[in-house]
Amino acid sequence: MGAGTELLTRAVGALPDDALRAPSALPGWNRAHVVAHVARNAEALTRLATWARTGIETPMYPSREARAAEIESSSQAPVDVLRAELVSTAADLDAALAALDETTWRSEVRTAQGRPIPAAEIPWMRVREVWLHAVDLDAGVSVAEIAPDVVDTLLDDSTGTLSAAEGCPSAVLAPTDRERTWTLGPASDEPLRVRGDAAQVLGWLVGRTGADALEAVGADGAPTAVPAPPRWL
Repeated sequence: MGAGTELLTRAVGALPDDALRAPSALPGWNRAHVVAHVARNAEALTRLATWARTGIETPMYPSREARAAEIESSSQAPVDVLRAELVSTAADLDAALAALDETTWRSEVRTAQGRPIPAAEIPWMRVREVWLHAVDLDAGVSVAEIAPDVVDTLLDDSTGTLSAAEGCPSAVLAPTDRERTWTLGPASDEPLRVRGDAAQVLGWLVGRTGADALEAVGADGAPTAVPAPPRWL
């Protein structure tokens, strides 16, 4: 979590002020939207950590609409405010997590989607945010820079989620730089295999890169088109 935060903060810090208003890699968002979202996410996860510590229910967001409105409003803030909030909210989250103990790490809270989770999952929720949104800035950070253990855990997470989605293709993800594979989609006697560097496989799977750096082969070993996965998160 700390390494991902450092990567993101460094990427934002290297951008000229006017570049923060340029488009990001996320449709409809400029880079200021990405920074505002990550700062507001830190606040939302701090609320979950506080809920776990105190037992007083403090949801991540009042509603989906309120979350979107808060991000949009925050993205209009002066650039120096955006930069400062990215750092200060991350520090506040660190402090809130550090205040949890063996008992409160097991306290049940809820995600923005209403899914009950133990507080111990909060750091992973933040890991996903900082590493992937560092890529989403479209400011020179690529999926190849995501830490290998984060890549693997994101593959665990995303294949599990996407496999339950309607229309998910059946495939075995077989990164050429890993000894293990990941199964995607419903069970099949003849799944195709998707090959490429693990980071590129992840980028394709979670919609951050295309399939140009990948190859797919059918059960008969013949090349075939790389399928399109469902949208993740």
